[in-house]
Amino acid sequence: MKTVILSSFATIFATLVVNAQDIEQVKKTIDAEKFSDARKSLKSMVASAPDKGKNYFYLGQVYMALEKQDSARVYFEKGKAVKDAGHLNLIGLGQLDLLDGNKSAAESHFTNALAFAKKKNTEEQIYITQAYLKAATPDNAIALVAAKAAVASDPKSALAQVALGDALVANRNINDAYVAYRTASELDKTLLRAPLQLAIITRNAQAFPEALKAFNDILAINSSYGPAYREKAETNLAWAYAKKSLFEEKIAAALEDYKKYMSLTDVSTDAKMKYADFLILSKKWKELETEALAIQKSDKVNPKVFKYLGYAYSENGNPTEAIKSLTEYMSKVDAKKINGKDYLYLAKAKLATSIDDKGVVSNQAKFNESIADLTKAAELNPYLNTEFTDIGIKLYTGKAYLEASKLFELAVKNTSSKSFARDNFLLGNSILFYAESKTAAQKATLTAEFAKANKAYDESIKVGPSNVQDVYYNKGQLNRVIGTKESNAQAVLDYEGYVKTVIAKGDAEISKPAVKENLFETYSFIGANYATTDKVKAIENFKKAAEINPNDTFVKESLQALTK
Repeated sequence: MKTVILSSFATIFATLVVNAQDIEQVKKTIDAEKFSDARKSLKSMVASAPDKGKNYFYLGQVYMALEKQDSARVYFEKGKAVKDAGHLNLIGLGQLDLLDGNKSAAESHFTNALAFAKKKNTEEQIYITQAYLKAATPDNAIALVAAKAAVASDPKSALAQVALGDALVANRNINDAYVAYRTASELDKTLLRAPLQLAIITRNAQAFPEALKAFNDILAINSSYGPAYREKAETNLAWAYAKKSLFEEKIAAALEDYKKYMSLTDVSTDAKMKYADFLILSKKWKELETEALAIQKSDKVNPKVFKYLGYAYSENGNPTEAIKSLTEYMSKVDAKKINGKDYLYLAKAKLATSIDDKGVVSNQAKFNESIADLTKAAELNPYLNTEFTDIGIKLYTGKAYLEASKLFELAVKNTSSKSFARDNFLLGNSILFYAESKTAAQKATLTAEFAKANKAYDESIKVGPSNVQDVYYNKGQLNRVIGTKESNAQAVLDYEGYVKTVIAKGDAEISKPAVKENLFETYSFIGANYATTDKVKAIENFKKAAEINPNDTFVKESLQALTK
């Protein structure tokens, strides 16, 4: 009997060792982002060792990495009832709660999981850290608390140091994050995620050559570590956008790196979709269309393919199919997954069917739909302002001024934009040029637009662009067009700002024909407005106007009347 018992213990111990080895190998496979391989291994492990909670938990993690939350939930629910480390699956359910925006439910799951954990709860705290960092609304402060708890639980855990680095980066403490990743590298030379994160920090500091060297050093250790190729691709992409003269060269390198990443991870639909995401960033629209159609053939049920097709069709001059594809996408996915760019591309496609080649609106109803979609895009992502500006300029060029103003109004929502001053100037101009030809009755309906235009010009003046004199002048023109007593008084102030700015630039500026013409009109208007309130200022301005054009009848007669 004793021999049988010992034999049973030996069998159980051997099974535990094999499972532990399997889990460690799977974790490396997950870190290398070979999710299809990891999924296959874990499904086999769940089938052969259904009493091991970690098998369910890591399988759930793989499904989450693949954005298949429903499948992840199935395995977390099954795994939480398992006695051996089943509590880890409560953390998985908490992760899903945070993705759903249910913070209280997540906290409850995390508390219960920690109650079941051993004294050294490093692994639990690491995944709680990641959960808060990847939540629908990340809580970086709580993530940092969890990461510090993971390190306190096991100061020699390289993975805990990586989690700490991730949390510190999220909290914008890059210096301490660098130290944490470096410590992780020193603790475990085989953990390539740590030097990878160090290289990413270098890349984010725009030290692109140094970052590429660091990624190549990682690949010298393990030439099949796919994430290093992905990050090389991201680095070349960032370099391409940072230096336009290198755009084509670096984009080509980035695409090659990403293809290598795909070949080393897996060739699943999920990997192809990541490649499609990269093609969008690379602006390779023909390639995106080809890739999306290939994905559609292999996976007819994944709604994201309609998004890719919509983007590609929009950029490749097929707006009708773009509208159809993006509408299909939006009808099939959770509304929370629809982002600003999705609405932007839908709007661009609708715009293409509502305006002609000269930028003139030919289908008002479709145009109104596109503006509604662009408004949603701006609400979700104000940093799309460059796109709004480009569309606005096309309408502006086609003299569809009121329509153009709607686009510039969206563009200026991003107050940190480099084109903020210009976009505000164009917003003011759009309303000015629209209103110039309108009757008094029509102008009376534009009160809100006039207020927007004045505010836009003021915002542009605050930033102080090189053409600030033009902003002052056009603002004066706007207030003359408004034509009320109050607006005329404001026009005088605007024109005085124009005069002051021009004079400050010196004789070279003053002598320009267009500037002289504007100065003449400015002095004449200011003189006329001071004629009944300040004779001295009126005479002063009319005399300056006469110096530019001494033969103007209105100026001569006004001076004669004022100097009697």
